[in-house]
Amino acid sequence: MSETQTNRRATAGIWWPALVAAAVKLLLIPAYRSTDFEVHRHWLALTHSLPLSQWYSDTTSQWTLDYPPFFAYFEKFLSIFASRLDPIMTDLHQGLDYASSRTIVFQRLSVALSDFVLVYSAYRLTVSRNCSNFERFFSWILIIWSPGLFIVDHLHFQYNGFLLGLLLLSISFLEEGRDLMGGFIFAVLLCFKHLFAVAAPVYVVYLFRHYCRGGLVKGFSRLVLMGSVVLAVLAAAYGPFVYHGQMQQVFRRMFPFGRGLCHAYWAPNFWVFYIMLDKCLAFLLVKLGFHIEAPKASFTGGLVGDSSPFAVLPTVTPLITFITVLLAISPCLIKAWRNPQPKMVSRWVSYAYTCGFLFGWHVHEKASLHVVIPLASTSLTSMKDAKHYFFLSIVSCYSLFPLLFESQEYPIKATLLLLHAVLMFLGFSSHFPESTSGHVKGSETKSGTPFYIGWLGKSYLLGLLIVEMWGQFLHRIVFSDRLPFLPLMMISVYCALGMIYSWIWQLRQIARYH
Repeated sequence: MSETQTNRRATAGIWWPALVAAAVKLLLIPAYRSTDFEVHRHWLALTHSLPLSQWYSDTTSQWTLDYPPFFAYFEKFLSIFASRLDPIMTDLHQGLDYASSRTIVFQRLSVALSDFVLVYSAYRLTVSRNCSNFERFFSWILIIWSPGLFIVDHLHFQYNGFLLGLLLLSISFLEEGRDLMGGFIFAVLLCFKHLFAVAAPVYVVYLFRHYCRGGLVKGFSRLVLMGSVVLAVLAAAYGPFVYHGQMQQVFRRMFPFGRGLCHAYWAPNFWVFYIMLDKCLAFLLVKLGFHIEAPKASFTGGLVGDSSPFAVLPTVTPLITFITVLLAISPCLIKAWRNPQPKMVSRWVSYAYTCGFLFGWHVHEKASLHVVIPLASTSLTSMKDAKHYFFLSIVSCYSLFPLLFESQEYPIKATLLLLHAVLMFLGFSSHFPESTSGHVKGSETKSGTPFYIGWLGKSYLLGLLIVEMWGQFLHRIVFSDRLPFLPLMMISVYCALGMIYSWIWQLRQIARYH
């Protein structure tokens, strides 16, 4: 079969998972939506009603614009159609907390249609690789049918699929050796959502070593070309705000460091344990007779608030988290500097986002998707990758459960996770009838054992079930209305253990690569 015929079959094949996903998204239109729904509706009204010079200074609503300019332009584009469908939707003053049936359908469909970028990027990322039809098809399913994306984008409400599609698109160009285009798309992505900048050090080191090579003159000319492309993107995004003297206000909105170390509830990362240690030390010291002043705000209150000092341990500042993330990423940067291999880009990028998730400032629980989605395309590389992805994707999805706290959505999120786990197990079992026990100088050795989850992984995943049973049933029986934060804390702490394991696993794989 020719390459053209193969690509045509691949193009036809990807529409099946895409159409199934679209059908599920349509069914979820009337389901639960969070305050993020009103946030984005307000941004439609804001960008439609006000001149650009007032976008980042308007305080009509508490949901002020805090994404980079390209996303604001994206909202402005959507508002053109929204205003024709329902004028109140884009009215800055009359539309506060507005959620007509037309508004709901329009915003839900805007997310679903923007997911075309994710579908195309999944196709592009996998079709150019030397892999079987099954590997391509199953990778598409893992990416497009990600339960975390359904929960966050099509229930809770956000546009992560669209943004992650840009990330995968950038990675696909880098894997093809088209570094200039890959760098360009990543720069565009950063101007849509700046939280993706955690992987910027990987891009900088990789592109400098892989693209800007070939001698002093050639390397310098390529460096100038890449820099010019990035500057052009930044100019397109921020130039109008520089012209209007709004840059200080734009950056103040984009980087609200006063929001505190943790997000609404304890995201499952390293700082969970730091907070726990501080609380335990404070409790013990009080019992011993020491006077300990409690922090001004509680980390378990469930709301975003100003940063508060710890009771005993030193206060963590944004600078400390920045340095910690950079140090955690450094092994990956060293590898990218020494041997910039295109096939490793997706792993390096996922590892960088894992470091950002674990050690970053004010981390959103939804940021685990930045780790899981890029790794989906590498999960069929080896038995070890499959087992790790099986484990990580379940932990990531379960950590998102508190986002959907209403009882009527519980069957949806539970069904999505269970179906995902069963589908992964069947797919990996089919692909690995005999497991690959590792890489030996670039090749794999067969062990003769089918895909399985070891006793340690089974024990941990069983623990997720116990944590969920506690939160749903046992907590109310034991504590009644007391300690309402405890179920959320247990989810965060337990999932944080799984995320730290994933970080260590990824670090070991990167360290072993030569």
